Amino acid sequence: MSVQVATEITENKYSVILPTYNERSNLPVIVWLLAKTFKENDLDWEIIVVDDASPDGTQDIANQLANVYGSDYIKLKPRAGKLGLGTAYVYGLQFVTGNFVIIMDADFSHHPKFIPEFIRLQRSRNLDIVTGTRYTGNGGVYGWDLKRKIISRGANFLASTLLRPNVSDLTGSFRLYKKEVLQRIISLVISKGYVFQMEMMVRARQFGYTIGEVPITFVDRVYGESKMGANEIVQYAKGVWQLFISV
Repeated sequence: MSVQVATEITENKYSVILPTYNERSNLPVIVWLLAKTFKENDLDWEIIVVDDASPDGTQDIANQLANVYGSDYIKLKPRAGKLGLGTAYVYGLQFVTGNFVIIMDADFSHHPKFIPEFIRLQRSRNLDIVTGTRYTGNGGVYGWDLKRKIISRGANFLASTLLRPNVSDLTGSFRLYKKEVLQRIISLVISKGYVFQMEMMVRARQFGYTIGEVPITFVDRVYGESKMGANEIVQYAKGVWQLFISV
């Protein structure tokens, strides 16, 4: 059963930034789920697809989806190559027309069914940021082996211990921002890749922005290749240390 959002907020517009790389199989379904969620809750919306020159035809699919849903709702913004997750959000933000921005993955790791809960929490407390968390309440992770769970938990524990941002899931990438808040924070973030998500929360606390958390279920990607690599893990550890000595 869907979570209905009051119609009094229909003047707000929610822009989803979807970074993609080889998401040909996933993109049509995640777009359908997003459109369904927004329509059922009477929300104004758009999806910015930031594709890093996927060789599998992801951009062709995005163009077809724009024809189906309309170019006001689906906007393809390609880049020349695989330039990193953090810079994909920076790039996509240039094309956002909504006053709220949702960042999420295109591989079903983040289900759109949680978006109305994000919005409801944001409205109830006028929060600057709402972030999904796998590590409180009934949140959880499905499809990961023990090694990856340990890495994720360890990464969050390390950053939380050193930086104390009071956020339970620093490495998560399913979040709702006020547009102006995201613009300010993102202009100061120096990290790339998965360190980007952690630094965003640390910077938000630095500036006194209010953050709420919604428990989510994270499901490992269904199709395509994971963007996580050994280099990202090393860079994350370096990023935590850099923020510890500089923030």
